[in-house]
Amino acid sequence: MLSYLHAFHAGNFADIQKHSVLVLALRMMQAKPSAIACFDTHAGSAGYDLAGDRAMKTGEANAGVQKVWRCREQLQSDDWQAIIDELAAGNGRCGDLERYPGSPRWFSRYLREQDSLTAFELHPAEGETLSQWASGRSGTRVCREDGLQGLLRHLPPRQPRLLVLIDPSYEVKTEYEDVAETLKRAWQKCRHGVFLIWYPILAGRPHERLKGAISEGTVRKVLCQEIMLNQPPERGMVGSGMLVVNPPWGFDARLASMMEAASDSECLGITATTDWLVQE
Repeated sequence: MLSYLHAFHAGNFADIQKHSVLVLALRMMQAKPSAIACFDTHAGSAGYDLAGDRAMKTGEANAGVQKVWRCREQLQSDDWQAIIDELAAGNGRCGDLERYPGSPRWFSRYLREQDSLTAFELHPAEGETLSQWASGRSGTRVCREDGLQGLLRHLPPRQPRLLVLIDPSYEVKTEYEDVAETLKRAWQKCRHGVFLIWYPILAGRPHERLKGAISEGTVRKVLCQEIMLNQPPERGMVGSGMLVVNPPWGFDARLASMMEAASDSECLGITATTDWLVQE
């Protein structure tokens, strides 16, 4: 969707869940030395200005990453520390955050010499910003094309392992079915890959079409985590969901622990559930 700009929503509660899942999965996969091919299908910009007009217009970061930042002392686990350290690296440790890293930057922080990142972005302005950021970064390439089609074209990768983040805006209503179909085809090409699929939870629950298509399909071992706002807004997202195909062993417990630590009203103010959508 070429009209969508994530700068209006950067650092919201859904970003916290999405990027926590991403960083946890990547760090756990890197317990083994073999190379990982990483793909980001809807990369956006590498970073966002939380003090800029777009972010300030919605104020969504104030109920997301800014609250996490203020309650960081209670987030003592190593898994949360990986998130806090990256936020501090782009901002310093005093005052509210002024910058929020996009998913390519979260990937980039943990890429090893043997790993690679392919980031897709179709929006012209976002793609240009992303290309400028990626210029000169070893192991990183930007493709200015549709991420779902591009992913399938690049699979299977030459590296022995695969990590994919799929997170469209879902402003095009068919994207729920498109994502399910892309996952099915990608999984057929690379059944050992770890696939992370984000979706919004809206009042009409259109995400159930995505979950239904995947649960009724051939893809196996799909973990589902959903977080619901305890005080949802009158309009927009009331929650956020992540599907994780082939999560590393123990991933479910560690992710559930992360969201539980950030669940109280002084932090994200959420209720989190973690369960299997499809068993192995």
